Amino acid sequence: MLKKTILGQITLSTACGKLTGNERESCLEFLGVPYAHAARFAYAEPAESWEGTLDATKPGAACPQNRAWHEHLEHPTRRFYKKEYREGSAFHYSEDCLNLNIFTPRNARGCPVILFFHGGGFDSGINSEDPFDGAGLASRGILTVFANYRVGPLGYLTHAEIQKQYGRDGNFGLDDQLTALRWVKAHIGDFGGDGENITLLGQSAGAISIQYLCLNPENAGLFQRAAMMSGGGMFPKFALPRRAENTHAYWQEYLEAAGCRTLEELRSASLDCLFDAVEAMKQNRKDGIYHIMPVIDGKLIPAPVDRLIAHPLPLDYLIGYTNNDMYAPVMAFIGNRYAKANGAYVYYFDLNAPGDGNRAFHSCDLRYVFESLTGSWRPFAARDYEAAAQLADYLANFARCGDPNGPGLPEWTPAGKHAARALRFAPGKTAMGRANYLKLTFNMLTKGDPKA
Repeated sequence: MLKKTILGQITLSTACGKLTGNERESCLEFLGVPYAHAARFAYAEPAESWEGTLDATKPGAACPQNRAWHEHLEHPTRRFYKKEYREGSAFHYSEDCLNLNIFTPRNARGCPVILFFHGGGFDSGINSEDPFDGAGLASRGILTVFANYRVGPLGYLTHAEIQKQYGRDGNFGLDDQLTALRWVKAHIGDFGGDGENITLLGQSAGAISIQYLCLNPENAGLFQRAAMMSGGGMFPKFALPRRAENTHAYWQEYLEAAGCRTLEELRSASLDCLFDAVEAMKQNRKDGIYHIMPVIDGKLIPAPVDRLIAHPLPLDYLIGYTNNDMYAPVMAFIGNRYAKANGAYVYYFDLNAPGDGNRAFHSCDLRYVFESLTGSWRPFAARDYEAAAQLADYLANFARCGDPNGPGLPEWTPAGKHAARALRFAPGKTAMGRANYLKLTFNMLTKGDPKA
């Protein structure tokens, strides 16, 4: 667990009300700030005020998720990530979970804003896991916001009754993210941020979510930049979002596994019931990953993604992937293809994490970009800390103006229409280069997902 020193507390007045946060050496932090509230299987309503002075000195509730109910049944990769990012941390779970952790520079005024969406395969993840600390970016003048959003069945269940009630179906988690973005744009000025200079940053499922937001023309003007770690460019055709109605059969089977006859019964069922049903579905079907995710709903994702991908919002883009990413060569190929089409800056993280044989595993770059290496059990060395400082510098520069380059940093050139060059973070140095597809394929075939 990342250790941090709290110097004291500070109270801030905002349009939503007063709140008390923590004062740290390099930043102020306001934790568990509500941006919306939502009933089960209903779309979020923005939070515009709160009673009294909000205690924002500790993280808010996380979305209930299967690993909190059935952790003993987790896949080995899940146990790996518990040791990596959650060991020693205590989380509180509640369906009233739509909250933000906000890290601001001291005396912040008009700061560029980064809004981060965590990964977790759309079925897990928490905005207060160990790597997610905004102090490093705050020391560079950047205000960073980490958002919780709904995941698993609470975030992505679809049903004909939802369509009938709301005129759209599913995508509660994706809608939460959009609601968080709108709240940040409207209210971050009270915290010293610039609502007209917002960069969306996400990793894995968080990055894929950002990609979806970038493909909807209705979102134009809400944010200026998008940085996608291990999720830019979309997945191959087999993993693209399905139409909402084509997922109803899966969720009807889930309803029956929960012992419910109607959606209303499921709305009032216990969380134990919901997550026991998740386990039952895992025993009977192997395609849950393709249903517990965003769907084509005609609103947030208005059309098939492989059609929308050709016309993304005209933004500044930054894309990254690691040498042992999930489906590593595919991740690199789709990221590079999208980068060439949109002039994105691409990094290839080729610096293996020390302490085991999992190489640069999927999500290992999170501790680097947020400079939270000291919270890890791994024996990081001088090169790791150098690379972390560089990656944080690049991201801060990108958030300011769309160009990651700056004094003292190796030059990073964007992808050209016919070139797939990337900034390579290697054991010896950081420099422009190319992804080694033979190495990526070898890693995928021999290592695959990380193991405990």
